[in-house]
Amino acid sequence: MKHMKHMKHILKATPENLKLRLLAMGPLWTSDLQKYTQEVKDLYDPILSVSPKENITVHRNIPYASDPQNILDIFQPKGANLAPVVVFVHGGAFVRGSKNTTDELYDNVLYWFANQGYVGINMEYRLAPKASYPQGGIDVAQVIDWTHQQIGEYGGDPEQIFLIGHSAGGTHAASCVFDPAVAYWGRNIKALVLISARLKADALPTNPNAQGVKAYFGEDQASYAIKSPLTHCALSEVPTLSVIAEFENPMLDTYAQEFVDNLSKARNTPMELLKKKNHNHMSIVAHFNTEENELGMEILDFLQSTRLTHTRQ
Repeated sequence: MKHMKHMKHILKATPENLKLRLLAMGPLWTSDLQKYTQEVKDLYDPILSVSPKENITVHRNIPYASDPQNILDIFQPKGANLAPVVVFVHGGAFVRGSKNTTDELYDNVLYWFANQGYVGINMEYRLAPKASYPQGGIDVAQVIDWTHQQIGEYGGDPEQIFLIGHSAGGTHAASCVFDPAVAYWGRNIKALVLISARLKADALPTNPNAQGVKAYFGEDQASYAIKSPLTHCALSEVPTLSVIAEFENPMLDTYAQEFVDNLSKARNTPMELLKKKNHNHMSIVAHFNTEENELGMEILDFLQSTRLTHTRQ
């Protein structure tokens, strides 16, 4: 695949102090996720506050279903007409988070794609324990249906919708594509990108987000396998790219590799797990719309390789 040609995993074109701080915190990441997550946000916010946002109209807090958390923002490039569409699903360990975790995150992801000519959608979803499994995946499916029906009004192409999920949002995105409990099977989705996604539920003592997993998937850990996207990866043919950071939350890299191995076997096609050197679980999305664009371009290569050529009357 074309995107696999760009495997130079080098952190580049970021301010030197940011680069050095990421390198220093990397080996310490798992020792205090909350502390270092906040530090990454604090490091990137000043950079993102002056990042490119011109010629993009943002439509805020549009409802896609009835719950107050069922809202989305649309990032519409100037002159968009039948533009491809990216839907982004934020993380938060199933029990927290929103489409705007700071004034700049996660808008930065959609601004970056809008700057590449895509219409961007930044979605919010119901959180556990109020909304337990499989409601996160169902919310993603509702957004995809809404997008397919409505995005033409904002210059988007309803036949070219791409789904990207980060962390717990990656779980929900994968469930929308693979999980029989959601039974959406990725219809209306041309490709899926999973960034630092939790692809297997666990409440292991080493998992600092075990309580969030229990809140979403339930207390019965014997049921976790059947609820995990990893179990069902043979059930959809949607093109899928999985990405992890060098410094990940515990076990996410192991589960991502297992997911890619199983997907390769199911599709009888060798696939590769994209690994981003020097990045951690948060910086892997925080860096979008900065001077560093390597991962963004690799994702664009992947999305463009899956786009269908079709004629409109």
